[in-house]
Amino acid sequence: MNLSPLNQRRLNNFISNKRGLYSFWIFFILFFISILADFIANDKPLLIKYNQDYYYPIINTYPETKFGGDFETEADYRDPYVKKLIEDKGWMIMPIIPYSYNTIIRDLELPAPSPPSKKNWLGTDDQARDVLARLIYGFRISILFGFTLTFFSMIIGVSAGAIQGYFGGKIDLFFQRFMEIWSAIPTLYVLIILASIVQPNFWWLLIILLLFSWMGYVGVVRAEFLRARNLDYVRAAKSLGVSNTTIMLRHMLPNATVATITFLPFSLSASVTALSGLDFLGFGLPPGSASLGEMVNQGRNNLQAPWLGLTSFFTLGLMLGLLVFVGEAIRDALDPRKTFK
Repeated sequence: MNLSPLNQRRLNNFISNKRGLYSFWIFFILFFISILADFIANDKPLLIKYNQDYYYPIINTYPETKFGGDFETEADYRDPYVKKLIEDKGWMIMPIIPYSYNTIIRDLELPAPSPPSKKNWLGTDDQARDVLARLIYGFRISILFGFTLTFFSMIIGVSAGAIQGYFGGKIDLFFQRFMEIWSAIPTLYVLIILASIVQPNFWWLLIILLLFSWMGYVGVVRAEFLRARNLDYVRAAKSLGVSNTTIMLRHMLPNATVATITFLPFSLSASVTALSGLDFLGFGLPPGSASLGEMVNQGRNNLQAPWLGLTSFFTLGLMLGLLVFVGEAIRDALDPRKTFK
């Protein structure tokens, strides 16, 4: 891959920041594992061989009668009766963690929440669900929510900031007054009101938080466009008849990209923290969903089970710490005054 000298210098600066580089790879590995959560932690087999035929329960749904059972409902592969039916004429391969995030474990040796054991490596919560399985699924939901919210917030915020900075005048004045009024609306109160009307879910929370999170990008992009619109190359492009859209996208936006990219990891951390905080307060994802915030709440409610609070605390701390270190490395990589040897 051929990189320009500028991008090569930025890449070298990022690699030279060892803390940020290691944090990036650790975060990437953890995120990749969480993406494969359905294949790592699930109460359905990865593969079944029955009567010389192969079945994939994680991908497809099979009734119990498919394996010689009595009911047309989906087979419960943890049921000893169904297990015996399959093992009599074949075999099945279970995931490393044979529990999903919502699997109720009914054969615990101790009352829930039970401490870590060979079957449940991080113990169970107060509803007899495996903590490690919920941790993996919760990590995935948190990161995907953060990525989605950050992506759309960046698009809206960069667009609004670019329009304000480029055109200025009454358009800039109107947007600034609108943002002052809009930012004064308390987000938590809006969520409380909506939670009393509808059941919040992933997309509801995303839309509501998106209504307010985009404003963080506007100031940075607006300042860059205000500075760049009076430079010679922009005036020359205008005099040659280049359209405003082309000038903004092709000539001015790259200058604002550096500041925006630097802001992204910290915005992602804020998005993950917002979701976890709402889940902790009870205004987040529906009850039963795999959520780091809900795990923190369980740790608070079950002080006699310290593995619940410690697991969620260290997971959130590790995730946010890695994102901050990656953000610092990106900031150093894009800083023209920074040079590593």
